[in-house]
Amino acid sequence: MPQRHDFWSTLILLLLILDPLGNLPMFLAVTRHVDPARRTWVSLREAAIAYLVLLLFMAAGRRFLELLGLEQSSLQVAGGMILLLVAIKMIFSGSEAMFGDPAQGEPLIFPLAVPLLAGPSALAAVLLLGSGSWKTIGLHILALSAAMAITALVLLLADRLLSLLGDAVLRAAEKLMGLILSAIAIDMLMRGLVAYLVKA
Repeated sequence: MPQRHDFWSTLILLLLILDPLGNLPMFLAVTRHVDPARRTWVSLREAAIAYLVLLLFMAAGRRFLELLGLEQSSLQVAGGMILLLVAIKMIFSGSEAMFGDPAQGEPLIFPLAVPLLAGPSALAAVLLLGSGSWKTIGLHILALSAAMAITALVLLLADRLLSLLGDAVLRAAEKLMGLILSAIAIDMLMRGLVAYLVKA
């Protein structure tokens, strides 16, 4: 039961950070010059690149902390602060404002894979998840795979979802996700501070 809870809690956290619904307007803006026949391939390719980047950071999390001599509590505090900033941005602004005017042509890596999907908050989160015990890393990898598969599916259905739900509903969903993410960020920040103070 604890392992199942760990998987679902990690999956929900990653989905909130990846924010596939909130990223739909930005995705459509970036790919508006892409041939509709190529948009499916672009969606899958960028999601796969983002997945590989996040997987690399998750796998190297423990080694990275050991190399820098950092405690997990320090990364937890830093990750909580980053998530809180992202949550505030989700609540009070739109996705387009993060990257400016999208470039014309077919995007490659920037800005869809990085930093729209594999952004600073997602990298910090998977780095923290990868720094846990070896018993949980397998579950975290499964959760990351599931979260990225859901994100890729949402991107593939971008046009249909936007026409079905409308921009206003997507904006409201993004703000709700931001509110939930802010609570998770505060909890992560407080846990990191408590762990640091206990060791001090």
